[in-house]
Amino acid sequence: MNYKGTFTSKLPNTKTSIFAVMSGLANEVGAINLSQGFPNFPVDPELIELVHKYMKEGKNQYAPMPGEPVLRSAIAGKVQRTYNRSYHPDKEITVTAGATQGLYTIFSAMIQPGDEVIFFEPAYDSYLPAIIMNGGIPIPLQLEHPTYHINWEKVKSTINPRTKMIVVNSPHNPTGAVLSPEDLKQLDELTQNTNIIVLSDEVYEHLIFDGIRHESVCLYPGLAERSFITASFGKTFHTTGWKMGYVLAPENLTVEFRKVHQFDMFAVNTPAQWAVAEYLQNPQKYLDLPNFYQRKRDFFTNLIKDSRFKILPCKGTYFQLLDYSEISNENEMDFAVRLTKEFGVATVPVSPFYMNELDKHVLRVCFAKTEETMEKAAEILNKI
Repeated sequence: MNYKGTFTSKLPNTKTSIFAVMSGLANEVGAINLSQGFPNFPVDPELIELVHKYMKEGKNQYAPMPGEPVLRSAIAGKVQRTYNRSYHPDKEITVTAGATQGLYTIFSAMIQPGDEVIFFEPAYDSYLPAIIMNGGIPIPLQLEHPTYHINWEKVKSTINPRTKMIVVNSPHNPTGAVLSPEDLKQLDELTQNTNIIVLSDEVYEHLIFDGIRHESVCLYPGLAERSFITASFGKTFHTTGWKMGYVLAPENLTVEFRKVHQFDMFAVNTPAQWAVAEYLQNPQKYLDLPNFYQRKRDFFTNLIKDSRFKILPCKGTYFQLLDYSEISNENEMDFAVRLTKEFGVATVPVSPFYMNELDKHVLRVCFAKTEETMEKAAEILNKI
């Protein structure tokens, strides 16, 4: 049955998310799923028990629109401890239904028709449709392959009076690259004395390796004054299905953000908010994550070091890029599909993270998996 009337699609060129496509194919053929970014190991039982505790205590009705005060206070403490930056829990912190909802709400609140939004490709796939849906003009700039660093001269020459926002993402999905202090200095200088808003996607803030410091925009006072930051408890605490994150922003930006948030979400899961608030009282729950995931990265890359795949640098996230140019000339999508169907390992092609589906013969794999899963996948990859 189909609708008989006429309508114009607001996203005529948008396809089903590559994550859904590859995970669906993995499920269909029974492949090892290294495609979609979610852990396959258990959540800390302590956190599960805390949710249960607060459910039994009756914390089951609507939370306040900005988030439970106890959680916003805990977030403020976490940010103060981690970055020595103060955000007012009542006026500058909002709990969201995952970082993706926070991202969409930021675009909805701040972008007017005709505003230009600079972002860097390959880019997390929610940026582009959110910009278009809100009447913005997407301005993608390519990261420099194979290190995936930003060419700031290109950024400088692209900025113009119509530039409303610059989107940065570090640690970066899908490449695993991270921004340096010099990158933040350049971003600060280019946006000083302008009306440009910075949107900093920092959902992998605690998944950063090799002793590198996460360069949050909130470490830079000038940038903090004109920036939104999105963060994710799902990524930090292995609970992607809970869809809970938060947005940090100065008061005047938060006011505008909440005008939209109250109608596209209003409130987030109440018992989970109380549980995370208590769980955050032990900072080691997130401060130990760099070592935890670095061990997983090193375990996986050591398993496939003698394969025909070229291992590209990964400094953060739980994603590893693999260059397969010495194995096949197939485009990324075709090779990823064949790898899933014929060999039983599902990955994600990087080309859908570009507006023009630029193909560099690179796949993304997720190593947020048990050692057993990684060993089984590596055994297959080593034979290709």
